[in-house]
Amino acid sequence: MYKYLFGPVPSRRLGMSLGVDLVPKKVCSLNCVYCEVGRTTKLITERKEYILYDKVTEELDHYFHYNPDPDYITFSGSGEPTLNLRIGEVLDFIKEKKPGIPVAVLTNGTLLSDSQVRSELLKADVVLPSLDAATESSFQKINRPLCSLHIEQYIQGLVDFRKVYKGKIWLEVLIIPDYNDSRTELTALKQAFVKIKPDSIQLNTLDRPGVVPGIRAATRTELQEIVNFWKLENVEIIAAPPQRKNLQSYRQDVESAILGTIARRPCTLDDLVKILGMHINEVNKYLDVLEHENKITHITENRGVFYNISK
Repeated sequence: MYKYLFGPVPSRRLGMSLGVDLVPKKVCSLNCVYCEVGRTTKLITERKEYILYDKVTEELDHYFHYNPDPDYITFSGSGEPTLNLRIGEVLDFIKEKKPGIPVAVLTNGTLLSDSQVRSELLKADVVLPSLDAATESSFQKINRPLCSLHIEQYIQGLVDFRKVYKGKIWLEVLIIPDYNDSRTELTALKQAFVKIKPDSIQLNTLDRPGVVPGIRAATRTELQEIVNFWKLENVEIIAAPPQRKNLQSYRQDVESAILGTIARRPCTLDDLVKILGMHINEVNKYLDVLEHENKITHITENRGVFYNISK
């Protein structure tokens, strides 16, 4: 059992993706209202060696020796991976050991205003930053950043990264109705896209409850209307979670373990992580599928969101 690696997980965009987690739960520069990992417990932009380089590379060495190659190795996990100041060195290690495996970085993009962070990510094959708002008011409302972060420097960091980075940039935009889907907000986002020049703009919405009650997912029709409004050729709506079941990395034994656990008693996400000994991102992937298939349902109580078997 690995402590800092997880999966391979069935990723909608990256196939069989081996996750590399470089920060503890939940160290992040944002406290987004939609985050399925939960509320940010350490809101910070200070870069440290949160997870030791030697510990991560030791696990990677072991994985490479005893397991088949995944489709991707992905920096993601319990918080913002670029907060780990040795992410570039871990990336170099992977490229030296497994040059044929593409590396992806899932990041909220807030630290790309730092030239050092930009240089550390240059060897990645794909960088997937997020941008949910292009006005300060919506940025504060949706992403709830550390007070020192502002939308102008956030967008400029993405623009500056595009100038030096030769790999693919897949920009993810998560739509929350009544938060960032007005004509004013959508126009501001389009203006930001034109400056950033991403290879792809991936339109997404909530799969399951975030950390703020009352927010809802956008419908497929609403997302398509946004695509039509933007009139950009590189916008796509991300595939639905059930399509993960077609991936080689989707494991029926994991699905059965989750269903069996919830059948005994309702559980929160954190409960399932502790009981099953799985990484929080991996459990999240399966919960997405199970909810879309109506095999489980959820209810929000004081201690959090509890998952039950559907009746």
